[in-house]
Amino acid sequence: FLLPLVARLATSGTRRAPKRPRALILAPTRELVTQIEASLTPLAAATGLRSINIFGGVGPNPQIAALKQGVDIVIACPGRLEDHVKSGHADLSSVEITVLDEADHMADLGFLPGVKRLLDRTPKNCQRLLFSATLDAGVDVLVDRYLHDPVVHSVDSAQSPVAAMVHHVLHVDNSTRISVVADLAAAPGRTIVFARTKYGAKNLTRQLNSRGIAAVELHGNLSQNARTRNLTAFSDGSAGVLVATDIAARGIHVDDVSLVVHADPPVEHKAYLHRSGRTARAGNEGTVVTLMHDAQVSDVRSLTRKAGVKPTITRVNGTDHPVLREIAPGDRVFGDPIRPEPVAQAAPAPRRQGNKSGQPGKSGQQQRRNRPSG
Repeated sequence: FLLPLVARLATSGTRRAPKRPRALILAPTRELVTQIEASLTPLAAATGLRSINIFGGVGPNPQIAALKQGVDIVIACPGRLEDHVKSGHADLSSVEITVLDEADHMADLGFLPGVKRLLDRTPKNCQRLLFSATLDAGVDVLVDRYLHDPVVHSVDSAQSPVAAMVHHVLHVDNSTRISVVADLAAAPGRTIVFARTKYGAKNLTRQLNSRGIAAVELHGNLSQNARTRNLTAFSDGSAGVLVATDIAARGIHVDDVSLVVHADPPVEHKAYLHRSGRTARAGNEGTVVTLMHDAQVSDVRSLTRKAGVKPTITRVNGTDHPVLREIAPGDRVFGDPIRPEPVAQAAPAPRRQGNKSGQPGKSGQQQRRNRPSG
């Protein structure tokens, strides 16, 4: 969506003005905002456009200063942008084009109220675009209210993304689960391991590090600096394994991810497709592995059926099973135990009092209860 957006702004004849962006891109996570900005940078430079990232977890003053100076394109998570709108630092009345990336996720319960409030502040006649790998019924609320005579463009069928992947389900005991994950993670290549909870991702990262596997974590309990640092380490190859919650499944792209491991099976098939879609990208092949124990057999069976995949199911009692070498070929590399550097957690924002600029007086903890983490 960036190329047509830039082309439209470059030829629209309007000029940027303080606090009044000409285009708005909304995304559910900070990582996705950052990746969109990285793709936009060369296009904006070639056309003289100016952009700004807006999300929480970092100081608001640089964002406010950029908005006052004037930007053409705002790429934002809904929560922090709403703060700037309420305080008068951003005015969306001049927006000519709005993009919702990962639209189905933005339509989830936690995001929808903020997204609607922001869209209500954009002109009714501006162009609005929704993008997602899965456009399901949750998006209808936004389509019905904000899109006039919408056209659906599908670049692939609903099931084709899984066609380039090889799917395995490994039936394991709880006692061998970590060892099986570690064996797969120690194989050559770049691997993403998904855990269901923030605590599970942190614990699994420590377990892999204790076995000498260079793994980093990505979840909402980390500070923004730590999230950026860990994603960079995975992208540049200094860490071969990323252990993440579903936050990393939403639009994040890292080249050459050869293996995705669902250490905890996702709850719904849509999450399975988004997680699995971190591999087999841009025409490449990839392998997806889901670990399940006895109590999860029925759920995983239903999950894969709804996702439209027919995985190879194998009972694995230890790391000597040949299917592990089939899934992830190559010598396993276990180094000395890695002592990870202390990772800063996302600290609660200091309590803010109401003031003349209209800043809300809620504490950071209260805001996090009322708003999705982005």
